[in-house]
Amino acid sequence: MKALKIEKIHTLVTVDDDYRILHDVDVVIEDGKITAIGENLTAPADARVLDGRWCVAYPGFVNTHHHFYQTLTRNIPAVQNVKLFDWLLWLYEVWRGLNPEAVKVSTQVALGELLLSGCTTTSDHFYVFPRSAPEEFLDIEIDTARETGVRFHPTRGSMSLGRSDGGLPPDDVTQSGEMILKSCERLIAKYHDPDPFAMTRIVLAPCSPFSVTKESLAETAAFAREKKVFLHTHLAETNDEDDFCRQKLGMSPLEFMESVGWVGPDVWFAHGIWLTPEEIQRMGEMKCGVAHCPCSNLRLGSGICHVPALLDAGVRVGVGVDGSASNDSSNLLKEMQTALLVHRVGTDVTAMPPRTVVRMATRGGAEILGQPEIGQIAPGMAADLALFRLDRIEYAGAMADPAHAVLFCGSAPRAEYTIVAGQVLVEKGELTGIDEQAVVRQANTLAAELLRKANR
Repeated sequence: MKALKIEKIHTLVTVDDDYRILHDVDVVIEDGKITAIGENLTAPADARVLDGRWCVAYPGFVNTHHHFYQTLTRNIPAVQNVKLFDWLLWLYEVWRGLNPEAVKVSTQVALGELLLSGCTTTSDHFYVFPRSAPEEFLDIEIDTARETGVRFHPTRGSMSLGRSDGGLPPDDVTQSGEMILKSCERLIAKYHDPDPFAMTRIVLAPCSPFSVTKESLAETAAFAREKKVFLHTHLAETNDEDDFCRQKLGMSPLEFMESVGWVGPDVWFAHGIWLTPEEIQRMGEMKCGVAHCPCSNLRLGSGICHVPALLDAGVRVGVGVDGSASNDSSNLLKEMQTALLVHRVGTDVTAMPPRTVVRMATRGGAEILGQPEIGQIAPGMAADLALFRLDRIEYAGAMADPAHAVLFCGSAPRAEYTIVAGQVLVEKGELTGIDEQAVVRQANTLAAELLRKANR
């Protein structure tokens, strides 16, 4: 692997323990790791050199919740103005038509958009496995992520509680508990890498309390701990979910998850909006994590997660874009900009300073995923970086704080460079490993076909 040197970076946000912000420094990268940071550094003679002048550099952003396949079902008028349960019921009929080509192209769309927004590590919650489709949908995602070069934590989702048994999804997109665990075992054996600096780690992720049986949740938790992999699911996203759990299960969503062993430092939940103050404290005591998805929460009218309270309670919080059918975007920087602003209403203008947002999107995500070698810029850490140009008109007059200009000013820009494990995957605002226009054409064709097949 060729060495890399980024010269004279205008502003470098380390996100180390002291949140040091450096100026006019170089970064040297060898064998996928950062080896040195400082002024006028010497790099190996054959190192490739990138110009960091007028760039702000961050540790690569970490996306803790997504649904890649939903990039093919965004901006659909019929579900632009509905709440989560109605949104799901309409879209289940479309997602029934997923096929291998749709999974591959939707993954390319999601990964491309994430990379262009400075994201270097991502999870994905894939839980729709139509009985008419092949089981290897997650394999396709993993292979595509490896071709692209992204650090990937795919989560093997599942639904086992169909409509005929009181759940929300149609029966033909559910699977038996036995089938789910067999698939999980195969994926872990084939792809999971527990070593530091891993590029692929499997996570087990039944979909939600309203689409998975109690037995399946308990079995999955026990199996995950036997295999030493992490657990992820949706929780406390809407008041409809809260009502569902209290009426059908006799307890709140968090109480239900506690009853089946779904709490602890190896668990993180998406959303966590409708947790009570007492539950937030318990979440901190149990060392659970939360993927904060503000754009999706606003788009569906689900509510605003109490992130300042979660952080105060010691809950690990990361940032997630959520599915592109509820967010209509896979732009992690846009998510960060929204997080910066949304918590200042109803709490306090001091509730979400910019460094808190940056930390959630970097080290917060690393803590949730259990990968401490990512999320900060320091010698010995993974060479995952995101650089954005500051010499643009939207940042004119904003250099009093160049470390946070991309959060406060303008729209979410494309990264100038996105680097993963020392490989340049975005260069001068363009993807290096994905033919963007070809993927756009394929995605639009597949999206139209999915709607046609579903008579939507």
